[in-house]
Amino acid sequence: MRMTILLLGLILAAGPALAEPPATGGPRIVRGTVTALAPDTVTVTTKDRRTVRVGLSKDWSASVLRPIGVADIAPGSFIGTAEMPQEDGSGRSLEVHVFPPGVKMGEGHYNWDLKPGSMMTNGTVGKVVANKKSRELDVSYATGTRHIVVPPKVPIVQITPGAHTLVHPGVKVFLIASPTPAGGLITNSIAVGEHGVAPSM
Repeated sequence: MRMTILLLGLILAAGPALAEPPATGGPRIVRGTVTALAPDTVTVTTKDRRTVRVGLSKDWSASVLRPIGVADIAPGSFIGTAEMPQEDGSGRSLEVHVFPPGVKMGEGHYNWDLKPGSMMTNGTVGKVVANKKSRELDVSYATGTRHIVVPPKVPIVQITPGAHTLVHPGVKVFLIASPTPAGGLITNSIAVGEHGVAPSM
């Protein structure tokens, strides 16, 4: 379990290297549907119908993103949220993922590619304000604090360990692949949504 959490954390800790789009030679975000799986490779077809073949490290792990309620985000929770910067300096969440207790990975505020102009904020939740139509969070990280608004119906998930068997042709996945010396790609972790739902990040 510890290894699974750490590897998922490495995915979310890639930080500024994942500015949209990732620079040639740097880590690459891959989102899409698995079309083939071998012991040492996974093939993913992306939304724009590109085929991406990624090598699997010997110790690769699977993680499941399980839906939870907004009320499960409490002061002291360590979260990540892809968010859109607003004119007033706050962020509006596109999704929220909650790390297991005691796990803090990818802390900071940096570029993300879920939507043009989106950012990723990972940090510790402080003040929480519950409104009828949203939840407002103050999220602190090493270099600052960000005020985040979580609108209704935004996907909120808990990162949990999963079995390799959850990764198979037809399932939607999220992964970050690193370049290899030979010019290919390799990953050590693949995230899937619970019950086949596409990972929200």
